[in-house]
Amino acid sequence: MPLIVVGGLGPGNESLVPETSLKLAADHPTFLRTQQHPCAHLFGAEQSLDDIYESSASLENVYTAIVERLVREAFRHGTIGYLVPGSPLVAERTVDLLRKQKKVAVEVIPSVSFLDLAWERLQVDPVAKRVTIVDGQNFEKEVAGLAGSVLVAQCDNRFVLSDIKLSLNTNELPMVTVLQRLGLENESVFEVDWEDLDRDVNPDHLTCLWVSELPVSTTTDAVTQLHKVVGRLRRECPWDREQTHYSLVSGLLEEANEVVEAIELMETEAAGCDGLIEELGDLLFHIVLQCAIGEEKGIFDLGDVARGIHGKMVRRHPHIFDRDPDTPMPSREQLAEQWKAIKAAEETKS
Repeated sequence: MPLIVVGGLGPGNESLVPETSLKLAADHPTFLRTQQHPCAHLFGAEQSLDDIYESSASLENVYTAIVERLVREAFRHGTIGYLVPGSPLVAERTVDLLRKQKKVAVEVIPSVSFLDLAWERLQVDPVAKRVTIVDGQNFEKEVAGLAGSVLVAQCDNRFVLSDIKLSLNTNELPMVTVLQRLGLENESVFEVDWEDLDRDVNPDHLTCLWVSELPVSTTTDAVTQLHKVVGRLRRECPWDREQTHYSLVSGLLEEANEVVEAIELMETEAAGCDGLIEELGDLLFHIVLQCAIGEEKGIFDLGDVARGIHGKMVRRHPHIFDRDPDTPMPSREQLAEQWKAIKAAEETKS
């Protein structure tokens, strides 16, 4: 069976590039996931896969395409090397995908990651501190309901920093320690206020964030508490316990109509928002209750619903999430046609 041997380039300093990676490149055809690494020049003759980043619509598509190419090259050469920034065992999606495929064998050689340098600079024992490591590109989802010490990786652009900043809804915003280019001559470690995260930090692919004590977002906490309340009602309240997806339909329609009435009342009578808040809460209760029933059956839960609508909105708004900044924004008419086309394509696939 063809073999792919995966090694790491280390966190950035040449002295931390493993001898095993240098030997791998000397012994076999070897591919770099990207040339965007301070030590990539040590493997100048090796092929990088940066062209895939330029031709793919999303990061997940990039990783899938990288794995497909590596598998083809392994069949072509028998054994190949594959080198990734840092350690192949830390935040490396392509390694996860390689291990899941069954066409070729995969051997992973551990190496030093940026985490080792981060713990030293922060003077933190991650086990004693019970640190959680999250991906900056999925920050809001990964920290939902989470509190405590957090190290945030993959903070490579201002859009990511902006999303991170906006994801917390709390009165006690934490300070952030920014760690950049650890181990290099231009290493930088400094503190910044949470509100200034996307203004005072010039991010690059060697940027991560340290939050010593992450407060629970009030919005996230409120939804989490509602989920717990509904779960208890399903266990202990006779009425809630006997409800089914279908038995709740009439109440769901009634609550939706009452939301509409509250909105109309605000528009026509300049009423306050208290009525709308209450009616939206009643509707939200129905949604969470439907999810709780699905969760009990093991078919879906509230997270599935949130991820589903999140993914749909991203897919149906390519002019926002996948637009070339040099391309003008489509007109309202073009957006309507685009929406119809994307929706039709989704229905065809399903």
